[in-house]
Order: sequence, then structure tokens, then C-alpha cells
Amino acid sequence: MKNHQSFRTGVVAALFGALIFVVTAYIFHIPTPATGGYIHLGDAFVYLAASILPGPYAIAAAGIGEALSDALTGSIAYALPTFLIKAAMAMCFSSAGKTILSRRNSIACAAAGIICVAGYYVTEVILYRNFTSPLVEVPANAVQAAASAVVYLLLGKSLDRLHLKKSVASFTM
Repeated sequence: MKNHQSFRTGVVAALFGALIFVVTAYIFHIPTPATGGYIHLGDAFVYLAASILPGPYAIAAAGIGEALSDALTGSIAYALPTFLIKAAMAMCFSSAGKTILSRRNSIACAAAGIICVAGYYVTEVILYRNFTSPLVEVPANAVQAAASAVVYLLLGKSLDRLHLKKSVASFTM
């Protein structure tokens, strides 16, 4: 029975990873020419996955979905850092509780945003060997983090009204 539950949870995690990839790579994907990166709303779905799935599954969905997006949209140099940054962002959230939105998960949006902005700043410092030029991307990363938090909070509230978390929990049991 345990293997059956793990398989179903893995399927849901794979679906979240695919959703994160599609949203990040193709929906509201705005290139930022200064560094070759882009602004997207995929982080909102990272937050959703991390609020619904057990930690290791959410981390895998977030890291793989976002890194795959970088690898397949011309930002291959960012794929590994993205995997690590998005996995760390997912760890801010908790799937404990009966709802997607909780006080902890609402606050986690801010922590995840800080990890995103700081993580990409450090990544670009390493890639460009310069502490100044990566500052150009900080506002875009902050906008991405804030917009993703707003989308997550709106989606989370709507999905909580539909009792989505309970439905997913019954599927994976």
C-alpha cells in the first residue's frame, strides 16, 4: 500500500513539475536582455506545489520544472543554480494542515522572494565576476517574486474554496 501511495504522490509531483515548466517557459515569459534571463510567474506554482505536496516531492517538482525551463529556453547557464534556488524556495512552505493558505505559507512568500533575489544575485556575481552589473536584475527578480506571491495567494484562496488539497490528499492515499 505504501508503494501505491508513493507512486500516486510521484505522479502528482510530476504533473506539478510539468505545470511549473510550462508556466515558466511559455506563459508570461518576459525576457530581460541585460543578463539573458526572464521574468515569469512559475514561482506561484512552485509555492502551490510546496503547499500541497510533501517536502521532497515539492522540492523535486520545483527544481526540475524550473531548471528544465532554463535549459530549454536558452538560459542553460542558469539551470543548476535555478534548480538549487527553486528547491530552497520550496522548502520555505509547508504542506501540513488542511488548506493551501496558512499564516506560515503566506509569510513563506516573503522568505522565498528573498531567496530568489539573493540567489540570482549571487549566481550572476559568479557568472559575470562582478558585484555591480548583477544589480540590474534585482528589480526584475523582485517584481517576479512579488507577482508570483500575489498569484499564489489568489490561487491558493480560490483552490482552498474548492477543497483542492483534500482532493489531492485523497488521491495520493
